[in-house]
Amino acid sequence: MASPLEGRTVAVCVTGSIAAYKAAIVARLCIKAGAKVIPVMTAGATRFLGPVTLAGICGQSVATDMWDPAFAGEMHVSIADRADLVVIVPATADVLARLAHGRADDLVTALALVARGPVLAAPAMHPRMWEHPATARNAAELARQGRVKLVGPVHGEVASGDVGAGRMAEPERILLAMEALLATRDLEGVRLVVTAGPTLEDMDPVRFFGNRSSGKTGFAIADRAARRGARVVLVAGPVSLPTPPGVTRIDVRSALDMRAAIWSAGALGEDLTGADVLVMAAAVADFRPPGKSATKLKRDGEHLLVDLVQNPDLLAEVGFGRSARAKVRPVLVGFALETGDGTHDVTQYARGKLAAKRIDLVVANEPHEALGGDSTRVTFVWSHTEEALPRMPKSDFADALLDRVKATLASSGG
Repeated sequence: MASPLEGRTVAVCVTGSIAAYKAAIVARLCIKAGAKVIPVMTAGATRFLGPVTLAGICGQSVATDMWDPAFAGEMHVSIADRADLVVIVPATADVLARLAHGRADDLVTALALVARGPVLAAPAMHPRMWEHPATARNAAELARQGRVKLVGPVHGEVASGDVGAGRMAEPERILLAMEALLATRDLEGVRLVVTAGPTLEDMDPVRFFGNRSSGKTGFAIADRAARRGARVVLVAGPVSLPTPPGVTRIDVRSALDMRAAIWSAGALGEDLTGADVLVMAAAVADFRPPGKSATKLKRDGEHLLVDLVQNPDLLAEVGFGRSARAKVRPVLVGFALETGDGTHDVTQYARGKLAAKRIDLVVANEPHEALGGDSTRVTFVWSHTEEALPRMPKSDFADALLDRVKATLASSGG
């Protein structure tokens, strides 16, 4: 899948911080994503990072001085006219203060003031500087204006060896924030809940029943939906995947935990008015032990017999709840992870789920094509038709699914 940066022009602006060396990595990541990079540096930045280094990475000379007599015209305006995005990396406390108050006393701040596209700043400073009331006011003022977006800072060790909030976000996270700003936002205003990963059903303090779901599919859907402008709540079973930028995450363990999270005020809500879409990508356990033993179960002979009770069907509950309220929202998407038996194929099982659960779309696939990997092959199944997709990265599949969800939303009146 092409990056939103492909074919775009990015002005990478570097200011005077010891984190300036990471700007070279950001520039390199932009170029690998298909962007053209215009390098800009303040005089202070050149004390930490050599302009020759940045020029070599970007393939063009570094702009450092608005008053360069060799340049005909207004340099800040010329760069702004060419740049789809301005990123300030790192952004010092001083730069944040000048941005908040509309100052334009060097090339970077003047460029930010005249930029025609979004401006992204990655703060980097000592934790005490970030926590200072003046810096807090400046960050709040930038948020109020909405003109300059911030990514980070994060909690970690800074140059002095001190630890706290003030460390610049890593280049990869900055790249994700840049892509999000330039991504097509065709799902703006859509409220989407997606479930991901397995559920684990505890038998005793040591053992549980689970499955092989990695959560990658659900996380990809949440990530792509957020990038396209949706307001996303991700209900995640026990997985170690990082939360996608801009996504609200609710961590759960069991099927009953997931059920409570779905119906909570932070997701669908008890009256199903909290979201426009529910995508049930999680592999929810069908059965659970009737109770969790307080102590570890011991061996007792050759066999251990464990009683299991059936878990509620979380998607069907929402489907029937929607029908009882005569609602068309939320749009409901289920998954049918099945193994064909020679008589029935996975799409037949999927079509049966459509009617049984009263949902809109089922994504059918098989375990060997879905579990654990970074790619998948699926078939979209509706009540009267189906559409088979070739194997593709899960991020591409996520966009394909969201395209179909978008069409369903449009047909239901919004």
